[in-house]
Amino acid sequence: MTDALPTIRLKNAWKSSHPWIFQKLVDKPAVRPKPGSIVDVVGNDGVWLGRGFYNGHSRIALRILENDPAVTVDAAWFAARIGEAVRLRREVLGLDAVSDAWRVVHSEGDGLSGLVVDRYGDLLVVEFFSAGMFRHREWIYEALRQQFPGARFHSFADEHVQKQESFDFKPWNSLGSEPAAPAVITEYGVKFRADPAGAHKTGFFADQRENRQWLSQQVAGKRVLDLCCNTGGFGVYAAVRGAAEVVGVDIDQDVLEIARGNARLNDVRVRFVQADIFPWLRDAGNNGEGFDVVILDPAKMTRDREQVIPALKKYLDMNKLALGVVKPGGLFATFSCTGLVSEEQFLDMLRRAAFYAGRTVQVLKVAGAGADHPFLAHVPESRYLKAVFCRVLD
Repeated sequence: MTDALPTIRLKNAWKSSHPWIFQKLVDKPAVRPKPGSIVDVVGNDGVWLGRGFYNGHSRIALRILENDPAVTVDAAWFAARIGEAVRLRREVLGLDAVSDAWRVVHSEGDGLSGLVVDRYGDLLVVEFFSAGMFRHREWIYEALRQQFPGARFHSFADEHVQKQESFDFKPWNSLGSEPAAPAVITEYGVKFRADPAGAHKTGFFADQRENRQWLSQQVAGKRVLDLCCNTGGFGVYAAVRGAAEVVGVDIDQDVLEIARGNARLNDVRVRFVQADIFPWLRDAGNNGEGFDVVILDPAKMTRDREQVIPALKKYLDMNKLALGVVKPGGLFATFSCTGLVSEEQFLDMLRRAAFYAGRTVQVLKVAGAGADHPFLAHVPESRYLKAVFCRVLD
């Protein structure tokens, strides 16, 4: 079968082990395979380099999946690779003992470039980031069914991805006509409703699981502020773990409704406020409000390399304001899920925010996404979440 695959040739010598090869490095084939086709890749000297997806419409022309010429990329290959990803989560990380919500496949981190799968109880959310993964989705669904018998599916691809990768995918659920019903999941004993077909695209942020758990151990009897609270993850954890008072602030009324539902699921009280955090924090600071624990977890700022500096400026402004309402000796947890902002840049932003806020920040812990979001050392693009836990000394 492999003999029949189209062959794509590179223009220059290729020494990298990174799975992405960009369009400018690839010779235009005489007959262009359809976006997402599986191809053999050879160097400019004709020597075989790998096997993967080709997309003549995308900036990333090739996504290498396999480096062994004897191995065919087919349904069995997907079953084996997805099986290995599930074994990592279940047998090595032991996640089933902690939660029934975890990332099943983390794209390049699991050798499956362009595919993300999240598990929420009996519901599997499949997100396509490449035409190749979309094109071979039936193999993916079959492999997932082997690992999660009886699972429900919700599949989607962001519009900007469909445009970049040149594929068209509109239905809520590729395996049926109705949107998937929400799932109720449990994480370290705390319950949440995951609703991927509702207001929030993936249903729930499992990547913050260990960060929520760690921070929730520090909140008993404390006054807690959860900024950009989204569906209430940190705030609900804090209330369950015995915080004296929890306030959650977000600009999106839809996610706040989910957050209120999550508080009810756990029989706890959280005061959720719909507001833009900038004026809200200015008012709180002017009124002398102080919190023992402040969490700041904004949405992704940009996916455009040209907009990294404006994104850092926005991070600076919001972190400076948030630091202004932390009581002396209080805890401040600040996050960035903007992959283009490096950990070094984020820590430098925090240093400047503390300077402008006139606060001394003692960093206790720097973390990221949970271990179910692995990244390969030679593919740092899969690493996106930065988490910094601090004490504000004065």
